[in-house]
Amino acid sequence: MLTAAKSAAGDALAARIPAVLRAALGPHWEFTVDGPRIEIQHPHRGSPYRPPRRPPSWKELLRSLETAFANVGAPRDDCLPLRWGRDTELTISAVQALDPLLKDGRPQTYRRGFLPQPVVRFTGERDTSGNLCDGFLTSFVNVSRVQPIERLDEYGAILDGWLSVLSQLRFHARHLSIYGTVAPWRRREVAGITLHFRHLDLGLGDIVLLWNADDPTRMAVDLGTGLERLAWARTQQTWQELIYGRFASAAPPTTLDAIRTATLLLGNGIYPAPHGAGGIARRVIGTIDSGAVCLGISSVVREAYDYWSLFSVLRAPWPQIARAIEEEVCR
Repeated sequence: MLTAAKSAAGDALAARIPAVLRAALGPHWEFTVDGPRIEIQHPHRGSPYRPPRRPPSWKELLRSLETAFANVGAPRDDCLPLRWGRDTELTISAVQALDPLLKDGRPQTYRRGFLPQPVVRFTGERDTSGNLCDGFLTSFVNVSRVQPIERLDEYGAILDGWLSVLSQLRFHARHLSIYGTVAPWRRREVAGITLHFRHLDLGLGDIVLLWNADDPTRMAVDLGTGLERLAWARTQQTWQELIYGRFASAAPPTTLDAIRTATLLLGNGIYPAPHGAGGIARRVIGTIDSGAVCLGISSVVREAYDYWSLFSVLRAPWPQIARAIEEEVCR
């Protein structure tokens, strides 16, 4: 009986979402609702997209995001530690900042607001040869807004605020759309509803309404995309050039991805070991082509080090990281 009541509470939230989003976004968007499925598009969609003449640097893009989120009431908060050790060895999403509220039912969070969170995941799409497809990386920056809410209209306001953020980044509403299903899902202690957003035909990320499955009044929103994917949509550069710059042709993409990820891991004090987070570092470094790095990896590590340093202070200097990677490759 109690389970049915909790399920009914989730269904009631889901039923209200189309009306909440209509009220938040106003009359300038077209809504298509077919059962649980919903799609929101701009009436003047289809016009050509023109990327910027000069792509912004990573530092400029991060600064623009920080300013834009602050303007909609989501100031930047500190990153979560990369070593997690609760349900996952490493931080895989900024949504983990909401664990106390959503999983433990406690009225607190580890972080809130705008988080440019470095994460490590092994779930990226791969081609038939096992290489990561364009748009996917083992390590990337999860640009998120993680926010506890008390009322459902706050969820609509956060989505509207995200469209304002994208506008300040020079994305135009006519190239954006939101789609998905309002049917609730449940994973252990947490239930939620996920809607996705895209730019033209490129999926950018999602906005998730979340609640504690045992207490639906404990609600939060996790809005997330990848910084690298956001830049890819904005600039229309080739993926390898965008991510690796002058090193794009210097080594196989798998090796470049591994060096980038290893720099993040070692920079956060996670060194190769037989088990745990160290085992992940060993696994990552093990994919580096030893022949491709026989002349050293200092330049590539320095570039990755400068990138990750935009988001938090790394514990180890880059020469120590480069040496540790080279020694592990030789091992």
